[in-house]
Amino acid sequence: MTPRVQTFFDHATSTATHLVSDPATGVAAVVDPVLDFDPKSAKLSTRSADEVLAAVRDQGLKLAYVLETHAHADHLSAGDYIRKQTGAELVIGAHIREVQKTFIPMFEADDVTPDGRVFDVLLDEGDRLPLGELEVRVLHTPGHTPACVTYLIGDAAFVGDTLFMPDYGTARADFPGGDAAALYRSIRKILALAPETRIFVGHDYLPAGRDEFRWETTVAEERARNVHVHEGVTEAEFVAMRTARDATLAAPTLILPSLQVNIRAGALPPATPQGHVFLRLPVTVA
Repeated sequence: MTPRVQTFFDHATSTATHLVSDPATGVAAVVDPVLDFDPKSAKLSTRSADEVLAAVRDQGLKLAYVLETHAHADHLSAGDYIRKQTGAELVIGAHIREVQKTFIPMFEADDVTPDGRVFDVLLDEGDRLPLGELEVRVLHTPGHTPACVTYLIGDAAFVGDTLFMPDYGTARADFPGGDAAALYRSIRKILALAPETRIFVGHDYLPAGRDEFRWETTVAEERARNVHVHEGVTEAEFVAMRTARDATLAAPTLILPSLQVNIRAGALPPATPQGHVFLRLPVTVA
């Protein structure tokens, strides 16, 4: 069966948020929603999430889930906001516990327990959720982070940051818990799906030679043309390329605020007794 997919692109973070729905029943899920954050002023906005919610309302959809592919390091999640606005369940891979264990001490986030309880549903490989007459199936696809999952809905695969468009390549694997060899094996799992499977990526960064943003491709196109991991690329070749490339990459602009919010399922840290909310900036002395 073929779900309907609408994509909302956030230019500030190059993030593609996908609204996927069952045409027969109108039951829907939103994948990787963005909470707008200006790092210069520390101002938050729900503009991007409200655009998605307006589409849900205008089309008479029934939002059942917010599906997070992982704890993002490049944008703040609007998952908690959408959950509160709609009652949708907030879903993520069960290995989020490992990510929480890594970052709770870094930010002294003592209000967070490393058991994933701030999310509503934790999913493992092979788990399924109903989505109207469709269902959401889960592939555990670690490598970018330990908790990355791919959601399969009908003929569509929502891969988060694991794969990008064929002319851009693949996710970095140098964050804590990342693993280039695991990433290669996860990608091969995705590319073993039917060739006509539609792949919806989580970001697009406009590689040289292209001037319009794209977020939909297919398994066949990735197998044939992905610049990092097309057919014939070995695990050893991929790991060598990925390791060398990752060594040249700067940290994402929003990594510190994003991780603090996203290990809390998109919620902010608790307010102080004076009513102020702070995000922490751990200082590293070179």
